[in-house]
Amino acid sequence: MKQALQRTLVASLLAGVGALAFAQSPAPAGQPGDMGAKPPRQERMNRPDPAKMKEFMAKRQAELKAKLQITPNQEGAWTTFTEAMKPSMHARLDRAEFAKLTTPERIDRMRAMREQRMAAMDKRADAAKAFYATLTPQQQKVFDAETLRRGPHGDGHGPRPQGRPGQPG
Repeated sequence: MKQALQRTLVASLLAGVGALAFAQSPAPAGQPGDMGAKPPRQERMNRPDPAKMKEFMAKRQAELKAKLQITPNQEGAWTTFTEAMKPSMHARLDRAEFAKLTTPERIDRMRAMREQRMAAMDKRADAAKAFYATLTPQQQKVFDAETLRRGPHGDGHGPRPQGRPGQPG
């Protein structure tokens, strides 16, 4: 009786592990359940398509320009602002090269990359401030509202409070 119980328990355990492994394995490309094949690098890095991102940014900028009602006198500042907002291509770490470095060398490399990203962010911030200064008070209100970072729920208030449903924080 004890052996039968053990065998049943082991068989159930193996079946459960097998079901989990099957559920987590990706479907081969072109098979049912394939949610659209991504290029290997894009799948690994989970990066959006650059062409689609460029299209999205152009659309977003056109909408913002229309809402701001940019005047001909502000056109130069608008162009400078939008050029500064374009994403900059940062040097990427080559994993094989990075693995050959010592820990202090890796730290120095990461610090240098951080400084490059911070310089790019400072450039964008300065361009935004310079453009903002050319706007009328009404345009500034529109700009403030349109450029406010939205939370995951799109309400402008960031993440919703944690806790039980119906109860605050």
